[in-house]
Amino acid sequence: MYRTKDRPIMFTKPPPNFKKSLKILVVEDERIIAINLKESLESLGYTVPAIAASGEKAIEKATEFRPDLVLMDIWLKGNMDGIEAAEQIWEHLKIPTIYVTGHSDQSTVERAKITAPFGYILKPVKEQALYVAIETALQRYEREQLLSAILRGIGDGVIVTDNQGQIQFLNQVAESLTGWQLVEARDRKLTEVFNIVDEQTQEPVGDVLTNVLEQETIIYLEEQILLIPKQGKPIPVADSIAPIKSNNGAIAGAVLVFRDATQQRLAQEQNRALERARQLEYDMAELQCLDLIHDNSLNAASLELPTSPAKIKLAVRILETILDQQSLLSSKISSDSTVIARYWQIVQEQGIQKLKLVNDLLDIRAIETGVYPLQVTLIPVPDWISELMQPFAAWAQFQQQRLHIDIAPNLPPLVSDQLSLTRILKELLNNAFQYTPAGEDIGVTVRLGETGNVETLHATSLRQENRFCAVEIQVSNSGVEIPPEEQEKIFEPFHRIPSPYPWKQAGTGLGLTVVKTLMHRLQGEIEVTSDRDGTKFTIFIPNLQSQGMEVEDDYDQ
Repeated sequence: MYRTKDRPIMFTKPPPNFKKSLKILVVEDERIIAINLKESLESLGYTVPAIAASGEKAIEKATEFRPDLVLMDIWLKGNMDGIEAAEQIWEHLKIPTIYVTGHSDQSTVERAKITAPFGYILKPVKEQALYVAIETALQRYEREQLLSAILRGIGDGVIVTDNQGQIQFLNQVAESLTGWQLVEARDRKLTEVFNIVDEQTQEPVGDVLTNVLEQETIIYLEEQILLIPKQGKPIPVADSIAPIKSNNGAIAGAVLVFRDATQQRLAQEQNRALERARQLEYDMAELQCLDLIHDNSLNAASLELPTSPAKIKLAVRILETILDQQSLLSSKISSDSTVIARYWQIVQEQGIQKLKLVNDLLDIRAIETGVYPLQVTLIPVPDWISELMQPFAAWAQFQQQRLHIDIAPNLPPLVSDQLSLTRILKELLNNAFQYTPAGEDIGVTVRLGETGNVETLHATSLRQENRFCAVEIQVSNSGVEIPPEEQEKIFEPFHRIPSPYPWKQAGTGLGLTVVKTLMHRLQGEIEVTSDRDGTKFTIFIPNLQSQGMEVEDDYDQ
């Protein structure tokens, strides 16, 4: 009889055909006890294909009959006891074992626990306890086999360790990539089987498993990591290691998931090659376009365009190749090469500036005439801003400036042209970083626009035209003040704030003009405020879908 929390329940014998298909091997050297066990099992509906009296016979019968479960006496006659026999049966046949013994001393129990048995029954065996132990063991075995099948079927390599860093499991993909089989890798240190080095330095990567176990957090390995298999060539891999916690929160081990990154590397190389090809096509189209342009905007800049900058750019690339082949750009060759390199840098910088001037003029013209292309998509704002700000974080550190980024939580996707918005923000950020003194602050704030409250909407023209701001982005910097009379002219073409103001005279004078024109094309607004505390540019971006524009469905939900 068993007792639940509320009331006792009686144990009842199952029907004769219950579990008839389940086979249980009995291993017991006392014949009377073995027969009693066999009769109890059969009365419970199980099948007993054989009885073994020694460890060697147990392995032989288990191999022959492939039972679903083994009832194993620990102390057996002969050279092999039940614990050793159960260990070999599990290792080679993956058949679960329940120990049946009259010994419950601590040393016996501890030795039995090493083999991770599926149950432990003390003699004399009661039929009720026998039934519960068998059903519990079989359910646990089924769950573990399901989990094992899932891990084996995963397309990535999976390695599981204990809390000492010793390997307990490898799936087939992990075996293939490392060159180690589970049988030979079990209980070895992870660093011995999963041997990784830095691709550039060829130095071994530190013991990341220890960091995972100590910090109790997931760690993603850096890129450019090579796995050194037991045999064969090194393999580029991408992976992560996560701790495994028990029900009480204690660290029980770690799981490593990794994959072969060879195809990913090839795809990246192909993408870079395609990008270079597109850039070359763009340069050739640029040359053809410049030969056909006769525009008033170009006349206004004719003093700065004595020749075609695009042709200069192409000639510079050819000359760079020739000089590089002759090692004339290396400062280690001679003092003459140092002079060549210095003047070469001047030619490059001036060519780039002139080409930017022409491109800005062409873009302004295209935007004003309505032929500038827009690719309206769903933009995941936090991801877009985070990726955009990565190079600027390094720039701020190099120039000893303090960069602050504040992105409001739960921002919805924005419907707009990501390329145009990226160009706008880069122009504002380039100005902020170029003109902010060392030790001053640069801030980027992204928040939800006033989409539902017209009374509090910042952009006056948006309110008048009954259009609402979806996202508001502010770029601010301290240590720089633009006088009020200059703020009205700052978006005019070729306007530069004259000395002695701290806003340096650099660039083409068209950057903020392009920003203003692009914002108008995106049906948004831009405002500038400046005082002794610093300067702030604020852009108000509406959802273009609400303006009837078609959205390209390339946003990954």
